[in-house]
Amino acid sequence: MNISRSARSRTTSHSLSTIAAAKNPIAGSISVRLVPLTSIVMFGRINLCALLAFVHILTLTKCDLGSDLAARFAPDTSPDVQEDAVKQLIQRVIGLRASQWFQVEVNRILEANSYQISRLENGKVLIAGSNGVSVCKGFHYYLKHVLNKDLDWFKTQIELPENWDPPNATYRSKSGSSLIYYQNVCTWSYSFVWWQFDEWRRHIDWMAMMGINLVIAPNQEAIWQDVYTELGLTPEEIDAHFAGPAFQAWQRMGNIRGWAGPLPPAHRQLQQRLQQRILGAQRELGMSVALPAFAGHVPTAMRRVFPNASFTPAQRWNNFPDLYCCDLFVEPEDPLFQQLGALFLRRVIQVYGSNHIYFSDPFNEMMPRVGEPNYMRSTAKAIYSSMHEVDTDAVWLLQGWMFLKSFFWTDDLIEAFLTAVPRGRILVLDLQSEQFPQYQRTHSYYGQPFVWCMLNNFGGTLGLFGSAQLITSKIIAARSMPNSSLVGVGITPEGIGQNYAMFALTLEQGWSSDELQLEDWFEHFALTRYGVNDTRLSQVWQLLRESVYSFHGVERMRGKYSLNKRPSLNLNPWIWYNATTIYEAWRLMLEASEIVPLKDNRRAIYEHDLVDITRQFLQQSFDHVYVNLKSAYRKEQLNRVEYLAGKLLELLADMERILASGEHYLLGNWLEAANRLAPSVEQRPLYEFNARNQLTAWGPNGQILDYATKQWSGLMSDYYQPRWNMFLEAVAQALQAKKPFNASEFKKRVANEIELPFSNLTKAYPTSPVGSTWNISHDIYEKWKAYSRDTHFLHYCRIAVRLMDGNKPADRQSK
Repeated sequence: MNISRSARSRTTSHSLSTIAAAKNPIAGSISVRLVPLTSIVMFGRINLCALLAFVHILTLTKCDLGSDLAARFAPDTSPDVQEDAVKQLIQRVIGLRASQWFQVEVNRILEANSYQISRLENGKVLIAGSNGVSVCKGFHYYLKHVLNKDLDWFKTQIELPENWDPPNATYRSKSGSSLIYYQNVCTWSYSFVWWQFDEWRRHIDWMAMMGINLVIAPNQEAIWQDVYTELGLTPEEIDAHFAGPAFQAWQRMGNIRGWAGPLPPAHRQLQQRLQQRILGAQRELGMSVALPAFAGHVPTAMRRVFPNASFTPAQRWNNFPDLYCCDLFVEPEDPLFQQLGALFLRRVIQVYGSNHIYFSDPFNEMMPRVGEPNYMRSTAKAIYSSMHEVDTDAVWLLQGWMFLKSFFWTDDLIEAFLTAVPRGRILVLDLQSEQFPQYQRTHSYYGQPFVWCMLNNFGGTLGLFGSAQLITSKIIAARSMPNSSLVGVGITPEGIGQNYAMFALTLEQGWSSDELQLEDWFEHFALTRYGVNDTRLSQVWQLLRESVYSFHGVERMRGKYSLNKRPSLNLNPWIWYNATTIYEAWRLMLEASEIVPLKDNRRAIYEHDLVDITRQFLQQSFDHVYVNLKSAYRKEQLNRVEYLAGKLLELLADMERILASGEHYLLGNWLEAANRLAPSVEQRPLYEFNARNQLTAWGPNGQILDYATKQWSGLMSDYYQPRWNMFLEAVAQALQAKKPFNASEFKKRVANEIELPFSNLTKAYPTSPVGSTWNISHDIYEKWKAYSRDTHFLHYCRIAVRLMDGNKPADRQSK
């Protein structure tokens, strides 16, 4: 049946309200609003059906929180606008000519988060979906499963043949999750910090095609500047509060203040306009966006303006000095909390609009003033009340990260905090469900809806790592858990640009109602990634699935490997897989070179992965040589130490060579993007300082040293290699002098001569790859294959392998 757009909208509106009223579980808060008395009493008589529905709502014990929340958050964007946005996305992905073969329809009568694919009589492919995101998800399905072509973070364009005739396909799909969530508050500092709209446009296209329907928009400094000015703070006091561009995520959560600033006022305005464009693009596709709300943190200068208010200094975070730490937390029972919260949120909505969901994290990696249930209740109530005063439909998006500190956050404190807000009005992100889930411990967050999230990466560090089996099995298990309040699945990496397969797998499992079969999934991933059906490339990804992507331990992986750490004789590298699998995967990748097509940018994807696997081999080989070096030092074997030191430096040199050949492994691109974002030439040194400091010292004196470390060309040659060279020379000199290695002296010297000065350097680095990836990788492969036969100095010690025996880690030696 052909329904006109206007009729479709009218029918949809009626249909959605009926469904929402029938399914809504949140008695006393949301449900009652959806069943007005006028629908129960008609012409002076009782409407029996409506009354029964009303009674049903109040008596539901197992409910569909997700569909209600998704409908509540959905942007008020017409089907026409969403369809136009999807058409433009398809044009960007496959080009104008090929896009003419697709017809799209946003039809709200369809089940929420569903799409349908069919071929019309005119030969075109029709993709219909309940909203723009669902249509985009259907388009991605067609690309990946019908055309065997896929995308990733770096590739969002697909080439199709000139005389392309779209294959016939009929398919229907409904998401197994009401919400598909993406982003961590830290992603905006570790990965998005230097982006301009061109980068965002491509990334938003990727989000929509992956089915993501809920994200965050944290930019808020321009709004706070207006609020603080209106309250009486001086420009100098405001500047002292705002951190530099690369550290705003932690300033927003009250962890630091002012570090790497002052933030130029022009930057605040430019970022606000950028976020408005981002929000517009997301909402046009039917995506919902959570906006910032007041969490209680204010500048220290607020004591001057409000001398009688109740403030508590925030806990010192990661040993930041007084100048950059400890802003003020407004006590929740002080009237100022409500006044500031409501004032700020009104401004946020005026600037950005609203999808009725707001995020606020009062105690991110910091302890509250007191650990008492009443204090937890009053804090949660104050935050939610300030939202509700401005928007009666408000839902609070909360990162569950703070609950991981179980020594403080006991069960009774968590329950007091969460149950202080009406059920359904907090949506919790279980931030690292694949390794440290909290939804089990908290009995599904005491009934509050939550999103199962895979974090997987901290600081945007490189290194192949993931827990594929846990991802697929745990998502399914969380859905079937008794009294589960799970409403969605998401990915929450601190940084992107690595381990794409793990994030794609999570998002696809989040959409799928059935557990994905990993062997089949990885085989198809290889086919669609390289555009060719080759047993060697397929085997590469099966080897990765069985090794680096099979982690299931309790160690807190942070991606900091020996070569990225400050050198020491006390490092303890470990591995969770058989290291020879990487060597075998590397060999197969090299052998398959000639079969990978040049068209559709497949060769570039192949070379990116070849750099990554070569990098992984060098990284784990560095660990292997290092543990032997430690042994040689303990045994006072000077010749062996000198030989192994040479091999470590050679590994670093080879790492620099292979990274320099990869487009996405260059320090130069990061620094150039930072300089390009600066509002003026005069501000460029500040922006480059931010970019360099985040990767290295992370603070004025190395407070979070190497946390956001990157295995990038430039960093390898001018930061990691000089550190190790200094260390290895000092170790050899200590043995020659028959004296203990002076770790304290080395620590001071490396900090003052290499680590801290790096933030202020101005050396320019290449922004284009240097050399042939395959030739360089093959040369390194042949060289280290020959070295591996020389076991004169390397057979003594091996890297510890940590596996799980029940809940206890067990060590063994790697091969």
